[in-house]
Formats: sequence, C-alpha cells, structure tokens
Amino acid sequence: MAIDLDQLRTFVAVAEAQSLTRATETLHLSLPAVSRRLSALEDELGVALLARSTRRVALTQTGREFLPRARRLLDELEESLLGIRETAARRRGLVTIACIPTAAYYFLPATLADFARRFPNVRVRVMDLSADGVTDAVATGGVEFGIGMEGAVHPEVEFRPLRRDPFVLACRRDHPLAKKRSLRWADLQNETLVGVSRRSGNRLILDRALLPRGIQPNWRYEAEHLSTSLGLVEAGLGVAVVPRLALPRDPHPVLVARPLTDPKIERATGVVLRRGAVPGPAARALLDLLEHRMVRA
Repeated sequence: MAIDLDQLRTFVAVAEAQSLTRATETLHLSLPAVSRRLSALEDELGVALLARSTRRVALTQTGREFLPRARRLLDELEESLLGIRETAARRRGLVTIACIPTAAYYFLPATLADFARRFPNVRVRVMDLSADGVTDAVATGGVEFGIGMEGAVHPEVEFRPLRRDPFVLACRRDHPLAKKRSLRWADLQNETLVGVSRRSGNRLILDRALLPRGIQPNWRYEAEHLSTSLGLVEAGLGVAVVPRLALPRDPHPVLVARPLTDPKIERATGVVLRRGAVPGPAARALLDLLEHRMVRA
C-alpha cells in the first residue's frame, strides 16, 4: 500500500480545518496539490474519507474513524524522530491524552506543571472531550489514555475508577435554598431546574438513580455542558444539579453548593485505558502523576 506521510498530513489538516482553502494556508500548498494528495489517499484506501461541496468539506463515517488513527501515526513518527533513546528514557516525545472537562479543570493544570518540571522536553496534547468522546478516542488509539467517568462502555476499553464525587445542588448565594445546610431531592420539586442534555453521561447517572425511585425532575433548561448549566444558574434562571467537581475549587462570589441526599448520587471518575495496550514511558509517567493527584484530591 503506497500511502505516504504527506497524504496523511494533508488529510488531517483538511479534516481539522473543514475547508480545503484553509488547509492550503496551513500546509503552504496550492489547492490542486491538496486535492491531488487527498484523491491519492482515497484511491489507495479504496474509500471516500471526505464529502466535498463548493463551500466546505465534511468527514464521512469512514473518515471520522480514520482521523484519530492518522493523527496517531503522525504522532508516533514524530516521537520516533525526536529520538528513540530519549523517548524511552522519558526525556523527550509527545503524549496525547483525552479528558472530561471537570477532571481537566481540577487535576490537569497542577499535574502538567509537575510533569513539565520533571520532563521539560516532553510535549503534552490534551483533547477536551465528553465521556463518550474520551472512550472513543482511547478505543481508536487516538490517545495514549483518557480520564473519564463510569457509564461509557466499549469492548476495547477498560475503566479504572479512582475517586467518587457527589452530585450537589448549585444555586446563587441569594437563593432561598442557599440558607439550608443540605437538601433532599424532594426539596427541589417546585424549583426551576437546569440540567444537562440526555446525551450526557452525567444525565445518565442521575436518571439511573432517580427513575427507579419514582423521582422525575422537571428540567426546565437543558445544556450540553456543565459550565453552561452553571452560567444559567449564575444568571438567576434556576438551580442546577452537578458533580461537585464542576464547581470552582475556591469560593465563588455568586454560586454555592449544597449537599443533596435522599438519594445521595455519586459518579466515579478514573482512568480509561485500551485493553492490551501499554502506554509509552512518557505517558506512563504522566498517568502515574494524574492517578496520584486524583486519589489524594
């Protein structure tokens, strides 16, 4: 099979830019040259990777599956060129990981600072994804490992829980519920609730715990991301049920969190690994630091 690295780089650039024209600027190539490389790659693979229109390009289903593998191939080549001896000694290289936003906010900054002090020549690429996105990235080999949460299941992936975090009520400091030290789900019956999308792993955990008990919260607003939910709460549109990790680490001038019980619901956060895969030396060092910080936090 005569696939070359220039074809892979071109495919990744076009996929990320979602535009042939923008990709030509990144690659410093003419539009015909980019088109020729893409056509040669698709001809060699025998499948269409991109659906082209006059204004933009979009990945086909095969293209979406191939993209993380192409990135992985390019990353591995780059790591090899940086020096196999130094990479093995964990002194140089590139580590790509996937992480859910709450874990990225709480654990990654301090961990990466520690990692940089120990391995100043190792670069780290972080993909900020949903729980399902983390699982898919690990399963396809697009990342060395992931930090995700329970719920997402894939035959090629194993989940190693490291900590459990409770769901709490987030409200404004001037909200009547903020005066209570703790709350029950029954206390939210007449409140305007801000929830997350049904596609969210957090929503799945809540539904699994509440529906068997006959508790059906009336979510007035639904958001794709926890940060958006908190923004709506801060604006005074309602109160939200979120994992404790979703709230700022330090006291917030507007928002407060209150324990939520009856039932108390928790989610497990941990490491997502590809079955049978062994992280490289640099990735293993970063994983060890993350595991230590998550368990102790």
